[in-house]
Amino acid sequence: MDNWMWVLIVLFPLAGFTSTTGAARGALRTRHTRRLELLERRTAERRALEAAARPPEPICGCTHHLAKHDKHGKCHETVEVPTAWDADRKPTSYKPGTCNCQQYIGPQPLTTLYAEDITDI
Repeated sequence: MDNWMWVLIVLFPLAGFTSTTGAARGALRTRHTRRLELLERRTAERRALEAAARPPEPICGCTHHLAKHDKHGKCHETVEVPTAWDADRKPTSYKPGTCNCQQYIGPQPLTTLYAEDITDI
Protein backbone atom coordinates (compact mmCIF):
# COMPACT_ATOMS: atom_id res chain seq x y z
CA MET A 1 0.00 0.00 0.00
CA ASP A 2 2.88 2.32 0.70
CA ASN A 3 4.17 2.00 -2.87
CA TRP A 4 0.80 3.00 -4.29
CA MET A 5 0.72 6.04 -2.09
CA TRP A 6 4.08 7.26 -3.44
CA VAL A 7 2.90 6.69 -7.01
CA LEU A 8 -0.19 8.83 -6.37
CA ILE A 9 1.85 11.52 -4.65
CA VAL A 10 4.26 11.72 -7.62
CA LEU A 11 1.79 11.29 -10.52
CA PHE A 12 -0.96 13.60 -9.24
CA PRO A 13 1.16 16.77 -9.31
CA LEU A 14 2.57 15.79 -12.72
CA ALA A 15 -0.92 15.41 -14.13
CA GLY A 16 -1.86 18.81 -12.73
CA PHE A 17 1.32 20.29 -14.16
CA THR A 18 0.59 18.98 -17.67
CA SER A 19 -2.92 20.43 -17.64
CA THR A 20 -1.51 23.74 -16.42
CA THR A 21 1.12 23.79 -19.17
CA GLY A 22 -1.57 22.92 -21.73
CA ALA A 23 -3.66 25.86 -20.54
CA ALA A 24 -0.61 28.12 -20.61
CA ARG A 25 0.21 27.03 -24.17
CA GLY A 26 -3.36 27.74 -25.23
CA ALA A 27 -3.25 31.18 -23.63
CA LEU A 28 0.07 31.99 -25.29
CA ARG A 29 -1.25 30.78 -28.65
CA THR A 30 -4.31 33.02 -28.28
CA ARG A 31 -2.13 35.97 -27.25
CA HIS A 32 0.14 35.37 -30.23
CA THR A 33 -2.82 35.25 -32.62
CA ARG A 34 -4.25 38.48 -31.22
CA ARG A 35 -0.84 40.12 -31.37
CA LEU A 36 -0.49 39.20 -35.07
CA GLU A 37 -3.98 40.58 -35.77
CA LEU A 38 -3.04 43.83 -34.02
CA LEU A 39 0.17 44.11 -36.08
CA GLU A 40 -1.77 43.48 -39.30
CA ARG A 41 -4.29 46.17 -38.36
CA ARG A 42 -1.51 48.66 -37.59
CA THR A 43 0.21 47.86 -40.88
CA ALA A 44 -3.03 48.31 -42.82
CA GLU A 45 -3.70 51.60 -41.03
CA ARG A 46 -0.19 52.86 -41.79
CA ARG A 47 -0.57 51.91 -45.47
CA ALA A 48 -3.93 53.67 -45.63
CA LEU A 49 -2.43 56.84 -44.11
CA GLU A 50 0.47 56.75 -46.57
CA ALA A 51 -1.95 56.28 -49.48
CA ALA A 52 -4.09 59.18 -48.25
CA ALA A 53 -1.07 61.47 -48.06
CA ARG A 54 -0.06 60.83 -51.68
CA PRO A 55 -1.51 63.11 -54.36
CA PRO A 56 -3.79 61.49 -56.94
CA GLU A 57 -2.01 59.97 -59.91
CA PRO A 58 -2.93 61.67 -63.20
CA ILE A 59 -4.07 58.53 -65.04
CA CYS A 60 -6.11 58.72 -68.22
CA GLY A 61 -9.09 56.53 -69.05
CA CYS A 62 -6.73 54.55 -71.28
CA THR A 63 -4.74 53.71 -68.09
CA HIS A 64 -1.67 55.67 -69.27
CA HIS A 65 -0.01 58.42 -67.23
CA LEU A 66 -0.51 62.10 -68.10
CA ALA A 67 3.16 62.25 -69.12
CA LYS A 68 2.30 60.08 -72.15
CA HIS A 69 -0.15 62.73 -73.46
CA ASP A 70 0.77 65.89 -75.35
CA LYS A 71 -0.69 69.37 -74.73
CA HIS A 72 -3.58 68.66 -77.09
CA GLY A 73 -4.55 65.50 -75.17
CA LYS A 74 -3.35 62.90 -77.71
CA CYS A 75 -1.80 59.78 -76.15
CA HIS A 76 1.59 58.67 -77.49
CA GLU A 77 1.88 55.29 -75.74
CA THR A 78 2.44 52.12 -77.79
CA VAL A 79 -0.18 49.40 -77.21
CA GLU A 80 -0.96 45.96 -78.63
CA VAL A 81 -3.67 46.12 -81.30
CA PRO A 82 -5.48 42.84 -82.13
CA THR A 83 -5.19 41.79 -85.79
CA ALA A 84 -6.95 38.39 -85.88
CA TRP A 85 -9.80 36.80 -83.94
CA ASP A 86 -11.00 33.24 -83.39
CA ALA A 87 -14.59 31.90 -83.69
CA ASP A 88 -15.41 33.12 -80.14
CA ARG A 89 -14.30 36.66 -81.09
CA LYS A 90 -11.22 36.49 -78.88
CA PRO A 91 -8.03 38.07 -80.27
CA THR A 92 -5.44 35.53 -81.42
CA SER A 93 -2.65 37.82 -82.67
CA TYR A 94 -1.51 41.35 -81.97
CA LYS A 95 0.67 44.04 -83.53
CA PRO A 96 2.13 47.19 -81.96
CA GLY A 97 0.12 50.35 -82.52
CA THR A 98 -0.61 53.73 -80.97
CA CYS A 99 -3.20 54.35 -78.29
CA ASN A 100 -6.46 55.77 -79.66
CA CYS A 101 -7.15 57.85 -76.56
CA GLN A 102 -7.85 61.48 -77.49
CA GLN A 103 -7.89 63.39 -74.24
CA TYR A 104 -6.76 63.07 -70.66
CA ILE A 105 -9.63 63.48 -68.19
CA GLY A 106 -8.68 63.49 -64.55
CA PRO A 107 -7.17 65.50 -61.74
CA GLN A 108 -4.79 68.20 -62.90
CA PRO A 109 -1.48 67.96 -61.07
CA LEU A 110 -0.75 70.95 -58.86
CA THR A 111 2.43 72.92 -59.33
CA THR A 112 5.02 72.73 -56.57
CA LEU A 113 5.68 76.03 -54.86
CA TYR A 114 8.43 77.01 -52.46
CA ALA A 115 7.64 79.35 -49.60
CA GLU A 116 10.07 80.44 -46.91
CA ASP A 117 9.19 79.78 -43.28
CA ILE A 118 7.50 82.63 -41.45
CA THR A 119 9.46 83.48 -38.31
CA ASP A 120 8.87 86.02 -35.58
CA ILE A 121 12.06 87.86 -34.82
